[in-house]
Amino acid sequence: MKIYNTLTRQKEEFKPIKENEVGIYSCGPTVYSSPHIGNMYAYVCWDVLVRTFKYFGYKVNNVINITDVGHLTSDADIGEDKMEKGSKREGLTVWEIAKKYENEFLENLKELNIEEPWKMPRATDHIQEQIDLIKKIENNGFTYKTSDGIYFDTSKFADYGKFANLNLEKLKEGARVEINEEKRNPSDFALWKFSPKDEKRQMEWESPWGIGFPGWHIECTAMSTKYLGETFDIHTGGEDHIAVHHTNEIAQGYGAFGHNTAHYWMHNAFITFGGSKISKSSGGLYTILDLKEMNFDPLVYRYLVLGSHYRKGMEFSIDSLKVAQTALIKLRSYKSNSLGQVNEEFKKEFIEKISNDLATPEVLAVVWKMMKSDLKSEDKWATLLDFDKVLGLNLDKKFEEEKIPEEIVKLAEERQKARENKDWLESDRLREIIKNKGYLVEDLENNCKIRPIT
Repeated sequence: MKIYNTLTRQKEEFKPIKENEVGIYSCGPTVYSSPHIGNMYAYVCWDVLVRTFKYFGYKVNNVINITDVGHLTSDADIGEDKMEKGSKREGLTVWEIAKKYENEFLENLKELNIEEPWKMPRATDHIQEQIDLIKKIENNGFTYKTSDGIYFDTSKFADYGKFANLNLEKLKEGARVEINEEKRNPSDFALWKFSPKDEKRQMEWESPWGIGFPGWHIECTAMSTKYLGETFDIHTGGEDHIAVHHTNEIAQGYGAFGHNTAHYWMHNAFITFGGSKISKSSGGLYTILDLKEMNFDPLVYRYLVLGSHYRKGMEFSIDSLKVAQTALIKLRSYKSNSLGQVNEEFKKEFIEKISNDLATPEVLAVVWKMMKSDLKSEDKWATLLDFDKVLGLNLDKKFEEEKIPEEIVKLAEERQKARENKDWLESDRLREIIKNKGYLVEDLENNCKIRPIT
């Protein structure tokens, strides 16, 4: 199996630390607001990674953390804490905010058929581990104290910035006035922040340095190494984590242990909407609940994600979701009365594609090639279910009859009116439109029946 390693900027053959076992750490959500489809894109991608390793017979120890404290709105260790911001917005305590949005995230995982991680630790449950890790970094001479916290001195780590190809001199030139003037270097980052003297925070803890809360980056190093060891196989996250969060995690690993904690670093690209990264200003910030309210099964979104490569990202639109819906309906509608043999030729092709850095668009092409082949129906069914161990589309489940999209229903109603008016040209035209969208119209005496094309 080959995966792209951001550390080396190339595809590498995966070699596990322990034979037939893999440890994977994925940066989890900051639970201060509803997760949107851009957030969930990453977790579908990494679920495919987990499922692929399981498909190849590996024991998988995968960890997704829950960030419920210490993430400031600015990467520069200034600004408002995101949990406190959510608390003010909704009139709930930070603990209630954390629980509310953690539950939303967990529900999204279920609805997208993302397998439950081996461990899902919360930052607030691991404060002592974070303090202990900061002590190690401190004892190794990588920290200094300012009036607002304990900072990592990046000048003590010669390779700081190498991972993200950062130009530290340029970073120095571009340092903004409002950044903490006590910092020795613009790239230095907080390991522990002190609580403001004039305000009582909802989340704060005693520490050897004073009352406060952990910096954003320390939790991931503390929890990944607690559950997976000082050295583990794969660390995943979004491409936005490369320049700051993961660069700082690598620095912390060297500061505490003298080495990089992960052998492979994998990063997913963003979802775009109208050509721009989805955001409040550009749009596209749909949640899974929003998609359900538009009558889309969440697994339609999963199918759409599979049609993109994790390193290239995806242009999202409701039209593309409709295309994915039609494709998934076709796959779901395929059933066989008996289960035959998995076809080895198609399986070999499937493995070749998924082993090439999770090339899911090419994997789907193999699926449809197999579905259109002249394989016996029972062998086709067995092969499809085998592939679904990686795809995760729940094709072996019995689904309620698919809800026909409103757009198709309206077209069918227009066609019915055309038939009643004996406008056969218009009736045929609308039938073709409906057919091209993946549905057949069966004419009854005074009505019609719509069904997906199988």
